[in-house]
Amino acid sequence: MTKRYIRYKKKLQKLRSLGLAVAAAGILAGCGAQPATVSETESTEAAIVLAEETLAQTAADETIMALSPDGPILPSVAGVDAEYSEPIPDYLRVGMEHPVVAKLQQRLMDLGFMDNDEPTDYYGEVTQSAVKVYQRQNKLAQDGVVGPETLAAILSPDAKYYAAQHGDAGDDISRIQTRLYELGYLANQNLVTGNFGDSTEEAVIKMQSVNGLEQDGKVGRQTMNLIYSEEVKPNMLSYGEKSEVVLEAQKRLKELGYMTTEPDGAYGNDTIIAVKRFQSRNDQVVDGYLGPSTRIALNSGSAVPNGLALGDSDENVRQVQNLLSKLGYLNSGNVTGYYGEVTENAVKSFQRTNGLSADGLAGRQTMAKLTSDSARRAPANTPSRNNSSGGSTGGNRTQTAGNNQGGKKPAGSTSIPNTGSASGGASALISVASSKLGSPYVWGAKGPNAFDCSGFVYWCLNQVGVRQSYLTSSGWRSVGKYTKITSFSNLRAGDIIVVSGHVGIVAGGGTVIDASSGNGKVVHRSLSSWWANNFICGWRIFG
Repeated sequence: MTKRYIRYKKKLQKLRSLGLAVAAAGILAGCGAQPATVSETESTEAAIVLAEETLAQTAADETIMALSPDGPILPSVAGVDAEYSEPIPDYLRVGMEHPVVAKLQQRLMDLGFMDNDEPTDYYGEVTQSAVKVYQRQNKLAQDGVVGPETLAAILSPDAKYYAAQHGDAGDDISRIQTRLYELGYLANQNLVTGNFGDSTEEAVIKMQSVNGLEQDGKVGRQTMNLIYSEEVKPNMLSYGEKSEVVLEAQKRLKELGYMTTEPDGAYGNDTIIAVKRFQSRNDQVVDGYLGPSTRIALNSGSAVPNGLALGDSDENVRQVQNLLSKLGYLNSGNVTGYYGEVTENAVKSFQRTNGLSADGLAGRQTMAKLTSDSARRAPANTPSRNNSSGGSTGGNRTQTAGNNQGGKKPAGSTSIPNTGSASGGASALISVASSKLGSPYVWGAKGPNAFDCSGFVYWCLNQVGVRQSYLTSSGWRSVGKYTKITSFSNLRAGDIIVVSGHVGIVAGGGTVIDASSGNGKVVHRSLSSWWANNFICGWRIFG
């Protein structure tokens, strides 16, 4: 009797969590169906009978959560195993732990609302953010709390994949905008606002056009997968282009002293000359295209400004000479493209007349003044103004091979591997990675205090002197310049491990350090079967 009573009491508690119109207290008291004089045992027997009838009546009702012998099956989701050792909470919130959270995370990853990772039982802030985006897309209350309605919607076979469109707002929109900016489709970083407006929609349409996708201006499954893949085609601005993106780049080029004409948004010869000069001085491939890497370098705080000096020779020098000639500091016969002594003296004269330090270098301040409307013309008695010949030190030398015109280029098994211990550079990499344990996971973050999985690997490698550009987890599939490890069991400490949609740093003793979306932070954990089952390749950076 006692065991039977306890068993049905548990079921009644589950019924109460489902909102069935059965008053548990009333059932346990006989629901008023027993005379007041009936014994407690008889009353309990009657409650059990009534509970059995209630369970039988609701079993065929499709609108009620179905029951298994051990409790409720997850709402309206066929094939989901709900046999947990503890009841599923009515509501999942930040800080809670339950096995059902792992199923929730896996489903959110499958639908594109979370970065792929090994699911966990912990409901953290990253999971909450993903739930809020799902709720926004499905017109549910955006509270980040998973109640019966939200859980049923997420786990439903009919759940829709992530999609963002005009009018949406949130951190996910900021991530999309940042990626569009990196790829050259958004004009400037000020447009990364978290609000999906007209400029973002136009950028998405342009990206879809360049990459041969349907131009609907929405970031759905296909578009989202593409913008984070290595196959995506960036917006490589070149001759003939006219746009706000070009205009913003021209403004920055002029600020750094590379543009000598007024920015107008049109990609002409003057822009090509300025871009090439910038690329040559900022360790970029000198091709004249304003691609993503050039734009990132151009807008960084460490961008090297233009500075022409004695011995330089290119079209940029010719443009400076033309400006000096128009202002009367240099004879037109000395406009040759070579920065000789006559040009240096003309620059010094210009600097003195315009209140600048007369060092003879055409640097940032000198270029800004030279291209401004307030530049003062040469006095009538300026020697260079009356000199009709540049002489042997003028501007008629040809470019030599030593001039800086080129871009500067920096020099199978699924058993759990015993990765051993690291040495040398690998040890330093693991030490740097370990120093960031506990740092928050933020999708798209590249450090130093927050990371996503690929941003974490990028930051750690650069901290130990490995000049590796930022790659998404998909991009890490085909790096090419490191030793490729094709067998999971051959991984060793210091290797980069690439799994489906995720990347981490292999540590000693069969472990890995990675920025985990499931845990919501940088963690040090075992290379479990999940890593083995999702393994793509590894890369040996050291040795």
